[in-house]
This record gives sequence, C-alpha cells and structure tokens, in this order.
Amino acid sequence: KFENCTPEQRKEYRLEHSKPVLDAFLTWLKTKRPQVPPKSKLGEAITYTINQWSKLVVFLEDGRLELDNNRGERSIKPFVMGRKAWLFAQSMKGATSSAIIYSIVETAKENQLNPLNYLTYLFEQLPLIDINDVEAIDQLLPWAQTIPTDCRIPNKSK
Repeated sequence: KFENCTPEQRKEYRLEHSKPVLDAFLTWLKTKRPQVPPKSKLGEAITYTINQWSKLVVFLEDGRLELDNNRGERSIKPFVMGRKAWLFAQSMKGATSSAIIYSIVETAKENQLNPLNYLTYLFEQLPLIDINDVEAIDQLLPWAQTIPTDCRIPNKSK
C-alpha cells in the first residue's frame, strides 16, 4: 500500500492513523499498571512495553523506517540455512569455503547482480590479477562500476 509513497507521506499517514492508537494504548498501559501485580505475566508485559515505548514509537518520526523486519529476516535466511549445512561439512576448510561462497552470492544479490554471472566473472578475472593489488581487487567488488553489464540484473522499475 505504501510502496509508492514518499517517506514524508508515510510519516504523515502514521501520525494521523497510528499515533492516536498508540496514545490510547499508552494511556491504557499506565492505567492498568497499578492495578496489575508487577510479577504477573501481564504486569511484566506492561512494564516491558512501557520501558520499550521510545523504541516502539520511533517509526512515527521517520517514514523511511519499516514497520517489520521481514526484509531483514529474508536476507539472512540463506545464512541460517547455510549454518545448518556447514555442520555437516567434511572439514573446517570446507565449511569456511562454503561460508565465503554464500557471502559472495548474497552480497551479489544485494547489489543487484546475477550471482552465477558474477561468480563466473570473478573466476575468469581473479587468475589474471595480482591479489596484492588493492585497486585491482576493488574493481571486482560487487558495487564497483566496472562490473560488466551482463552480471547486472536489469532494473524492472525503469
């Protein structure tokens, strides 16, 4: 619903619609707090919520902030799956190699690169350069402007 909104529009919508709900919730929490035993589950939940309130409402201040962590969760899923696979690696060196490849693939994806094309490009270029040449290595990083077009995923929004 908000993908095409500017951060400022999102902020205004949140202030108009979410802030009144949160204000009412905070009032309820403060009203119930003295009525509920603090060591009960509800009492602990109320205390926790009040103590974390400043973190809960920060999304009202900045329309760029997401309301959930789904994107972050999705981005780490391959590492979670990899961690399980690395338990069954035949050696520490094999597990380390797998982790490095996972890291390269996920970094390529985050930089809108096709992982297979990017890895192919790396395997072709790395033997041709001096690995002590920092500038040459920098030209192979996924965010470098020198990465060939065929490694890039076309931007669908254009």
